[in-house]
Amino acid sequence: MKTTASLPIPPLFYTFPPKQSIGRFAPSPTGELHFGSLIAATASYLSIRQLTAPLSSSPSSRQDQSQAKGKWLLRIEDVDTQRCKKEYSLSIIKTLEAYGFEWDGDIIYQSQRNEAYQAALDSIQHNTYPCSCTRKKLQASASSGKFGYIYPGFCRDSTHQSDHHQFAIRIKTNSKKICFKDQCQKEVYCQNINKEIGDFILKRRDGLFAYQLAVVVDDAWQGVTQVVRGADLFDNTPRQIFLQQMLAYSQPDYLHFPVAVSPSGKKLSKQNAAP
Repeated sequence: MKTTASLPIPPLFYTFPPKQSIGRFAPSPTGELHFGSLIAATASYLSIRQLTAPLSSSPSSRQDQSQAKGKWLLRIEDVDTQRCKKEYSLSIIKTLEAYGFEWDGDIIYQSQRNEAYQAALDSIQHNTYPCSCTRKKLQASASSGKFGYIYPGFCRDSTHQSDHHQFAIRIKTNSKKICFKDQCQKEVYCQNINKEIGDFILKRRDGLFAYQLAVVVDDAWQGVTQVVRGADLFDNTPRQIFLQQMLAYSQPDYLHFPVAVSPSGKKLSKQNAAP
C-alpha cells in the first residue's frame, strides 16, 4: 500500500502537550472495518499508549502513573441511523478485538445520545436558523468551492413556520478565520468557513443530527484531548473548532495522517468498496 502526499508523514514519535491525554477511535458502522480504518485505529491507539509511564515500585509513583496514563476510547458513530447497521457495529468491535485493540471504559453509541445533541443545539439557538433549501436547489443555484457547494444564505434572514414543514437547522458563520496547528503539518492552517463553505447544517431535515455537531459534543463530553485521524477529515476540523468556540468547549490537539490508497490512487474506504 502507499500513502497520499497531500500531508507530510508524521515523525515516528511526536509529543502532545503534557496533560491527562484521552484519545478515541470513532468508526461509522456503515460497513465492515477495512484496511484504511485499521490504520486510523492503530495511529490513534499508539499515540495514546506511548504516553503510559514506566512501571515504578513506589505507591505514590504508581498513583501518578494512573493519572498520567493515556486513555483510548471506542465510540461508534451511528448517529446516521438510516445508513448505519447494528451488524456492522458488532463486526467492527469483533475485528478490533481480533487485532488486539483494548479500549478503556464502555463503548459509546451516538444513536443513544440525541438528548445531548439537542441540548447543545438549544444552547446556541440564537445563532441558528431553519433552512428549507433542497439539495437540488443548492446544486442549481449555489457556487461550487473546494469543499463542495458554498451555501449562499438563502434562508438566513427569512422566517419559517417550522410546525408546517420540515427544515434543516443551520448555524450562522462569520468572516473570522479559524486557524489551528496540526501535528502533521509545519504551517498553521486557516479557513474562512463563511466564504469557503457557508452556514452549515447541524440538524438535518429528517431530524437526524449532523456529524459536525455530534462529534464535537461527544469529544467534549468524553474529555478527548487529542484527535488522530486520516487526512480525508482535515477540512472538517475548522468547522468543529468553530462549534467548540460557540459551545465554550476546550479544543483538542489534532493530527491528520496521510490516508492509505490503492495502486490506482483511490482512498481505501467503504465509499470506494475497499476490502
